[in-house]
Amino acid sequence: MRKLTYILLLFAFFAQGQIINPVKWKTKMVQKSETEFELVMDATIENEWHMYSQFTPENGPLPTVFDYKNAKGNFTLVGKTKESAYKKVFNDIFEVDEYYFENTAQFKQIIKVTNAQLKEVKVYVEYQVCKEQCIQQDATFTFKLPEIKPIVADSQSVETPLSEVNTTESTSINKENSSIENSEDSKEVVLNETNSEEKEEEKSLWGIFILAFLGGFAALLTPCVFPMIPMTVSFFTKQSKTKAAGIKNAFIYGISIIVIYVGLGMIITALFGIDSLNALSTNVWFNVIFFVILIVFAASFLGAFEIVLPNSFLNKIDRQADRGGIIGIFFMALALAVVSFSCTGPIVGSLLGESARQGGIGPIVGMLGFSSAIALPFMLFAMFPGWMNSLPKSGGWLNTVKVSLGFLELAFAFKFLSNADLVLQTHLLEREVFLAIWIAVFGAWALYLFGKLILPHDSPMTHISVGRLFVALFVTTFTIYLIPGLWGAPLKILSGFTPPMTYSESPNGVGYQNAFNGTTEATSLPENAHIGPLGITAFHDYEEGLAYAKKVNKPVLLDFTGHACANCRKMEENVWSDAEILKILKNEIVLISLYGDDQRELPKEEQFVSKSGSEVTTIGKKWREYQIERYNINAQPYYVVLDTEGKDISKPVGYTPDVTEYKTWLKEGISKFKK
Repeated sequence: MRKLTYILLLFAFFAQGQIINPVKWKTKMVQKSETEFELVMDATIENEWHMYSQFTPENGPLPTVFDYKNAKGNFTLVGKTKESAYKKVFNDIFEVDEYYFENTAQFKQIIKVTNAQLKEVKVYVEYQVCKEQCIQQDATFTFKLPEIKPIVADSQSVETPLSEVNTTESTSINKENSSIENSEDSKEVVLNETNSEEKEEEKSLWGIFILAFLGGFAALLTPCVFPMIPMTVSFFTKQSKTKAAGIKNAFIYGISIIVIYVGLGMIITALFGIDSLNALSTNVWFNVIFFVILIVFAASFLGAFEIVLPNSFLNKIDRQADRGGIIGIFFMALALAVVSFSCTGPIVGSLLGESARQGGIGPIVGMLGFSSAIALPFMLFAMFPGWMNSLPKSGGWLNTVKVSLGFLELAFAFKFLSNADLVLQTHLLEREVFLAIWIAVFGAWALYLFGKLILPHDSPMTHISVGRLFVALFVTTFTIYLIPGLWGAPLKILSGFTPPMTYSESPNGVGYQNAFNGTTEATSLPENAHIGPLGITAFHDYEEGLAYAKKVNKPVLLDFTGHACANCRKMEENVWSDAEILKILKNEIVLISLYGDDQRELPKEEQFVSKSGSEVTTIGKKWREYQIERYNINAQPYYVVLDTEGKDISKPVGYTPDVTEYKTWLKEGISKFKK
């Protein structure tokens, strides 16, 4: 019976704290050419756990990061690290989209070896996984290189087995319970296989195509393009000897339009490069320049001036169009593109800017979608000229469309400026200012549609049409929807467009007494303390917090947390916000919050090698190692009540969403301290 008791106690001890390791790794290396190798890293993720993508947006969970340790002078990276398809889900805690993997994830990186004497490649990966708790993990993989020699003559890639994966440098793994598996595969020929990342890219390209097609349709309804449809179609039908010839010429005309705009996309891609377009889209100057361009285009659409290309250029194109034949038709299409530039230019510019964010062939796909929408009506009406009788007559409604596009251009211009502001962290265009601008722009658009604002080139109007009324009501509804965002409403349908809540004057909403709750002034903070969540005084260093607890003779709440830990935020917002719990945290206890994902580098003299052999170089890694060594667990959130000597006086708990349960646990710890 005594033995059984000991066994149960031992089991209970280990059940309270354990290294949670929900990700298992398997690696292999594929030789692509004499000097090129593909490093493949496969992650198997336990059920219900999420591992985050490299591209997860800022202000959300931490992205996966790869560091190729011994690259300098030995090898170069060919492109970026590719990854398999991820899920995209809105997180209402961080108010951003999460990009994460479930069950499995695969990462691939091609390297080109420049040092023939290189024997191995070391890859360090740091990543976050979350379920009810979040875990910061890292691992180091060692890829053994074969002797550099040409690959087999059939040119198929040969897979080389990876002989070693280094587990001693991973903070989340110990030798006895290693979750990194070496690939023991023998050499094999790698067959063609579908890359799930390519599927994800394909979906994004389809999105660009659809957006661009809608943009082309909007351009079609402008005064520069719409009147050209009956004129051009009539020209082809009258000048052609037969109906079939007219259809053929109109078809060539449509294809020429597509070729011209797709050619523009190809030029953009060639100038900036396939791999650099996405990086360019986050460049400050790129965003500022596009902001200025869109402001100019918006002013043109609203009637301030007309953007026209030089007449000499247009005259040369007209002379070429008179030549007839396929070349003449092509130059007729080019003349359309030039003449309609004042209407299509702003839309094309916006589409090119947005498609640059996708990178790769995004601009080409965007121009294909845009030009298809422009070309399709010319071809269809040439085939079925009787349809032209159903077209609405040109009139003031075309200018209404153009002005409406001007308001949209104006709104989206500030999105580009917001991108630059976020990168620079100047806080000049925080969330409240951005929303105020959008409310003003869309409010003005609504007034225009209701006929309360008259702009240049508008026709006299005695009434508004039913269609215009419906659009006005829609724009008004959207404007009203934006207003609560000034007071902290999440505005989920605009996720990714507006600056995040954390980038605002009042991160928790205007008028919400959170930072100090009317009881704490920043000037009265203890030395080395900070204002924590809900205005609670918090320490971010263990020794400093413990010293203060001794001074005021209060127990310590040791809080292992993370900036990007969603469940940590849920605990703070849904549990700590309880009036009774908040009162305890503010008045009866000293809070020490240790952030396991703090990426700030430790001073050189404070860096060390942990017992597991991992190099501890950042503040976050220091606290993760401390949690592992003290409690044999690596998950956040994790809470412990300590006395003033730093000894545990409560059983540690993790994510505890039940307010009553957490309150009982907290009070029990404080009661033990007072005894």
